Amino acid sequence: MRKKLLAAALGGSALLLLLTSPADAQTSAAEVLDASILADNMFVLICAIFVVFMQAGFAMLEVGFSRMKNAGAVMAKIFINLSIAAIAFWVVGWSLVYGGDNLGGWFGGFSQTFYDMDFVGGGGEFSTFIETEEYNLLPGVDFFFQFAFAAVSLAIVWGTMLDRTKFIGYVIFGGIFIALIYPTVAHWTWGGGWLAQLDTPFSDFAGSTIVHATGGWAALMGALILGPRIGKYSDDGTPRAIPGHSIPFVVMGAIILFIGWFGFNAGSELAADEFVMQIAVRTLLAGCAGAVVATATAWWTDGKPDVSMAANGLLAGLVAITAPVGAVTSPVAILIGAVGGALVVFSVRFFDRLRIDDPVGAISVHGVCGTWGTLSIGLFARFDDAFLGRENAGLLYGGGLSQMGTQLTMVVVHFIFVVVASGLLFLAISKTVGLRVTREEEMAGLDTEEHGSPGYGPDLVPATAGI
Repeated sequence: MRKKLLAAALGGSALLLLLTSPADAQTSAAEVLDASILADNMFVLICAIFVVFMQAGFAMLEVGFSRMKNAGAVMAKIFINLSIAAIAFWVVGWSLVYGGDNLGGWFGGFSQTFYDMDFVGGGGEFSTFIETEEYNLLPGVDFFFQFAFAAVSLAIVWGTMLDRTKFIGYVIFGGIFIALIYPTVAHWTWGGGWLAQLDTPFSDFAGSTIVHATGGWAALMGALILGPRIGKYSDDGTPRAIPGHSIPFVVMGAIILFIGWFGFNAGSELAADEFVMQIAVRTLLAGCAGAVVATATAWWTDGKPDVSMAANGLLAGLVAITAPVGAVTSPVAILIGAVGGALVVFSVRFFDRLRIDDPVGAISVHGVCGTWGTLSIGLFARFDDAFLGRENAGLLYGGGLSQMGTQLTMVVVHFIFVVVASGLLFLAISKTVGLRVTREEEMAGLDTEEHGSPGYGPDLVPATAGI
């Protein structure tokens, strides 16, 4: 009996140690953190999760715009590229954004490759890298948030290449884009590179250019090198409509992206402070203004309120406000979103006339409207968004042309860099492993030809069974 009691006591003690040791360790690690810092980290972490969830929005949107025979291929692409992005950004991409400064701020460094982001030290001390940061973010939170943005930029590229791209092309481009192309752009700005060092610093609060236009202009090169889908254009160049197979999926995807955008923009404040609510409201207003104006513009020009164009108008307004959201008033946010909504309608038609086949309108939504949002800061900046360094920087508030000059410089240099870098990469893939599937594979559908099974399986039981 005593042996049983002793064994029970020892077992209970061991269980108590197992239950209490992690808590003690956590308490020790958190000794240096006050409640406000913990709140900031939890807020940014939750926002990062919202941004990662935007991948589901891209999946739904792209599946809706694709043909049914390619639905599974879209899902495969989303999974593999998100996974590759996480690893490539951890290995080298993160370091090239924040790990040093080379060649006058044009390129990052390699001091943070394979970076260990654990909360280190028995006393709960920050790593040296994080102590130099302006914000009180733990290493893992900071990385997770920045990775989520990089993954969004990559996801933008693929919508233009639906229905005709080899799976291996996605894999190779995705890894190199996240490891080298996106980090170079982000280093120029958020990483303290040459644009951040100007007397009039560049401003892009949450990434109209850094995230969205980078993906949009890379998508432009992908569409150009890949070529249009079979049957998209007649011999004289007249575009033919190739409808996607599910407008409900398109709208659901747009709504998921809309929700994720509140993490995208508000989370870019990098702190749970009084400005978060203002940023969220401006995001809401701009997105809705884009949807209304795009619907009205399509209705006016085509005689029908196009649902897919309304969805793209919502996204166009959101992309446009992403850069200036910390610097403009709410009425101006509506104006910026509304202009984005009109721009996307005319831009989609412009690229169609150029025979650039973009099934989802990603070039227009993210490239064109991202550029508009970035330039709008030069006109409308009223508040200091922590990048500008001053209030009333916009031309219409007496700030002169200096801010517009900086914004325009980035737009031009960025376009050239992304177009050249992504274009060369797509060409290299095309000339080696191949970028486009064969005509026979495209006609049969990528689900079966590339992945071995249809995205939508046939009904196993006839619909009339039991009747």
